[in-house]
Amino acid sequence: MTATLNLTDMVAQIEEKRYAHRRGSDVSNGTKPIAIMGSPLLGKSQSGGGGDTYSDGGGSSHVGSFKLSVIPEPLQLPEGALDAKFEKPEDHAMVNDAKVQAPTVKLASEFAPILESFRKCLELRDKYMLLSGQRLGFNPKDHDGVFAGLDSQLSDVSGVRPNADYASMTQPAESPFSPWRIYPKPPPPHWHLKSDDAPSQSSTPGDEEFEFDQCEIPGAHEWEFEIDEKGVYQVYENVEGEIEQPAIPGETHFSIREYFMDLDYVLGVIADGPTKSFAFRRLNYLSSKFTMYCLLNEFQELADMKSVPHRDFYNVRKVDTHVHHSSSMNQKHLLRFIKSKMKRSPNDVVIHRDGKELTLEEVFQSLHLTAYDLSIDTLDMHAHQDSFHRFDKFNLKYNPIGESRLREIFLKTDNYIQGRYLAELTKEVMMDLEQSKYQNCEWRISIYGRSPAEWDKLAKWIVNNKLYSHNVRWLVQIPRLYDVYKQSGSINAFEDIVKNIFKPLFEVTKDPTSHPELHAFLQRVVGFDSVDDESRAERRFHKKFPYPRLWDAKESPPYSYWVYYLFSNIASLNNWRRARGFNTFVFRPHAGEAGDTDHLTSAFLTAHSISHGILLRKVPALQYLFYLKQIGLAMSPLSNNALFLTYERNPLPDFFKVGLNVSLSTDDPLQFHFTKEPLLEEYSVAMHIYKMPQSSLAELARNSVIQSGFEMEVKRHWLGQKWYLPGAAGNDINKTNVPDIRLEYRRQTLVEELNMIWASSGGAA
Repeated sequence: MTATLNLTDMVAQIEEKRYAHRRGSDVSNGTKPIAIMGSPLLGKSQSGGGGDTYSDGGGSSHVGSFKLSVIPEPLQLPEGALDAKFEKPEDHAMVNDAKVQAPTVKLASEFAPILESFRKCLELRDKYMLLSGQRLGFNPKDHDGVFAGLDSQLSDVSGVRPNADYASMTQPAESPFSPWRIYPKPPPPHWHLKSDDAPSQSSTPGDEEFEFDQCEIPGAHEWEFEIDEKGVYQVYENVEGEIEQPAIPGETHFSIREYFMDLDYVLGVIADGPTKSFAFRRLNYLSSKFTMYCLLNEFQELADMKSVPHRDFYNVRKVDTHVHHSSSMNQKHLLRFIKSKMKRSPNDVVIHRDGKELTLEEVFQSLHLTAYDLSIDTLDMHAHQDSFHRFDKFNLKYNPIGESRLREIFLKTDNYIQGRYLAELTKEVMMDLEQSKYQNCEWRISIYGRSPAEWDKLAKWIVNNKLYSHNVRWLVQIPRLYDVYKQSGSINAFEDIVKNIFKPLFEVTKDPTSHPELHAFLQRVVGFDSVDDESRAERRFHKKFPYPRLWDAKESPPYSYWVYYLFSNIASLNNWRRARGFNTFVFRPHAGEAGDTDHLTSAFLTAHSISHGILLRKVPALQYLFYLKQIGLAMSPLSNNALFLTYERNPLPDFFKVGLNVSLSTDDPLQFHFTKEPLLEEYSVAMHIYKMPQSSLAELARNSVIQSGFEMEVKRHWLGQKWYLPGAAGNDINKTNVPDIRLEYRRQTLVEELNMIWASSGGAA
């Protein structure tokens, strides 16, 4: 036995360790364990330099310090640290020097498998985003003459990775694409902030009306395409009339087997007990940390916002990132439109029923109604209490007065009058948006997959009615209605739906002159959505799923099967469109409104962002993964309140506190809202019920623009010249009204979590 430790020294070391956390520590932050990291006190640096600078130095947390402590590297005990007298590690911990944190080593080894599983999940998502070209900079429309793209190690779906060393990495000297031309040109700004950052020069000031004759329609391409036996379109080189090897080798070729193996792995991770506990604790920590931040910095945020001229909540840009086109107006607007048509155009022939043509007046006579009889209550299109957990009843609310013929007349694009009434309604809603100037939307419009002619009909409806607005972009939603089409005899197998949806898109990519209106329409399409009732039970009838050409059963495929074939064909299409210099598409499905966990897991792997996501509250590990990757959530609390989850139980405020990439959206103003500005209605209710400050509303609005598919040139004007940089570096408070301190807190907190996940791997996120 060695000589015993001096009792006085032993007591002194114990007391030092016990009271170290009660005073300002002189130990560097890098040696603090996770449990005693500095609190998130933020503020402007007190350095004497000009302007607002932020200190990255160490030290304890004080008001006025802008430093958040970093996650330490896993500590290693020095050789000989254990005294021979102490046979148990816990005995040694009592007298261990304050700079050697034995409990940290124990935590690191205990959590190593959990951190490793999180790392693999993050790598899997990166693989799918890279395959499908959904990262920022892949899309040619991101290249506006100023932005030249990002290195693959830097880019993510919404910008530069938060923990990437952007300043030290070499950026592309020039873009591989010519500056993207937005047609019609966006209107000029009414004022310019005098700064060193010049506005984008990719379009000249001025406004113009859409004219199809002015659209550029390129010629044919030499590559060919065909659908393979697995149900995915592939692109091939055509050499002297013979199809050769794939034109884009190795980029989009991954099997459904690989997809389901990856899906099963992520499902296994999020179902693991210790992983759920770890994620739950981290989410609670992040939420509490934000509460502390708000308590200490709310007055500083308010002062920063007051110092900004002109800008306030009403004139920051907001995008309604999830709204369905056929219900984009409110009930009063639709009622007023129907009454005006009955008074001014009663003799319009609007429908063909039972072998004869009927005028609008005859249709309402058959319903025993006059214009005077109509009211909001008569229309009965608002989702009341009877729609809660009744998606079937909610779908019936799309029928005015409960009559499908009125829906066909007023709310369909493909009808007897070729969608003329809906086009007029759409123009009125567009006019309201343009008058507001600061409200924008991304309308979902349906392609059902029953016929390949649907695309041309829709494109001609858009082009012929000139439904182009600076405030509007489009997403194409694919309803998952295979079982309905199969029962009606419209299709024979699932492959028919895949062909009907994607074959016209590959044709117009190969030769835009074959579908000129479709080519012009696709300039304003930003992505694809997948919609239907998620709460329907999904029974697995197959141990191994058949390929689409063999799926001829009457039952609809499960959500994950739909997602794979939509995602895979979008990925193949994107790579070809990029090679041609055409705009590409993202995948933004409905997920997590109801249904199984694998819906959200499929979206985690494949989706740019999602709509709803409220079920993440029940899956803490998956919620933590969504936070780490900053996957966008377009949430609609008023919609959820009517259908699935009461307003006070909605997880939106909890998600926002944690730091998820959340935005507010309206979903269906026709069913859920009362005013002509439904998006402001959504913000107003959230502010009052959740007691959100103005800075949080501005952050939600900024998130909505980042999640949206508007062009780089437009986002640069709305958010700032380098909006894609993380934290305060990418913020222009004069445009967003979001305090720099808020975004720097978000960045530093996220970097801490990522460093913790990746620390033991020796790599970078």
